[in-house]
Amino acid sequence: MVRVSDVSDEEAPTVLIVDNNKMSLHRLTNLFRQREFQVVVCEDGDKAVDEYIRLDPELVVLSLDIPSLDGHLAALEMREHGNDCRILFSAPKRQARLAQEATHSAGAVGWIEKPVTAEALELIWNNVLGPIPNAPGLEDLDSIHPVEEMIEIEEDEELLPAPIPIPVTPLPVNNQVIPQKKKSSKRKRLAIVTLIFSLIIGAAAYLYQSQLLDF
Repeated sequence: MVRVSDVSDEEAPTVLIVDNNKMSLHRLTNLFRQREFQVVVCEDGDKAVDEYIRLDPELVVLSLDIPSLDGHLAALEMREHGNDCRILFSAPKRQARLAQEATHSAGAVGWIEKPVTAEALELIWNNVLGPIPNAPGLEDLDSIHPVEEMIEIEEDEELLPAPIPIPVTPLPVNNQVIPQKKKSSKRKRLAIVTLIFSLIIGAAAYLYQSQLLDF
């Protein structure tokens, strides 16, 4: 979701605020409207990258913990599309180390602790307006966030038959072939015994019939 807060000056700079915390969005919107920025808010990392490309804002205030695409990756995507992207991270105190690492990797102008106050923003404002550092993390962007290759399948493509299973050949061990297990001969033995028994019964019946004929 994207919302825009207008100011009276049409030439006012634009800030894109990205956060999924309602309180943080409300607080940051008020702070930057007081500084006469036109405010656009967004709650999703992927959407934020699209909005950055569309708006080309003067400043992006980006939370590290946002859905779909975390703040660090979203910042790198923005820097890849526009090397002059001015990014300020926001993060709670418990994420201080992560915020420092992301600031260096994405070449952000700094980071500010949540909840953001007017006094804290004033203390770093010169850095926010200062030169934009390099983004060394861009060199590793493909490995951090690989782009999946999409394979298109034609609708009229014929289905291939299922592959024929390949028979398993015994593997050699010390130049010897492992013999495959022989099938049980139990059924064969049973068949032979049944045949012999049938012959005995038949012979007995024949002899009995012959004796009757003699009488």
